[in-house]
Amino acid sequence: MHTVVERELELKLVLSPERSIPVPARLTYRTDDPYAVHITFHIGSDQPVNWTFARELLVEGVFRPCGHGDVRVWPTKMDGRSVVLMALSSPDGDALLEAPAAAVSAWLERTLRVVAPGSESEQLGIDDGLAELLAPTPADDLWLRDPWPSDESKDGE
Repeated sequence: MHTVVERELELKLVLSPERSIPVPARLTYRTDDPYAVHITFHIGSDQPVNWTFARELLVEGVFRPCGHGDVRVWPTKMDGRSVVLMALSSPDGDALLEAPAAAVSAWLERTLRVVAPGSESEQLGIDDGLAELLAPTPADDLWLRDPWPSDESKDGE
């Protein structure tokens, strides 16, 4: 059985130091994809914008700056409020999003209770899958036999 942890919240798309616009978003964590978080932004277009990145990156970004390349996350204060900033870069453009730190932290805490850090691989069933792949089958006996039986007689004849 797979568990989904979701949270709807309003982020702010930062356009300049003085101006931002609200962006409805959904944070999603699924135990069948235990290393990732998914963020869906509803920006008023026909299709929402989806981003997926490491849960560990968001967890660390709540406490200190982290990430490089396409996704960077860091905590800060804006007008006396604790927020988490996410800088997202893609071929389609760049975005700086501001999220309330308390809401993101509470949601992350829920994901960490569902799948503890370091136990993600257990959710994937890799060990079970490998055991199934490597389990001997009756056909293996054919391959394990000596293809060139000895010409020597067994009784020393």
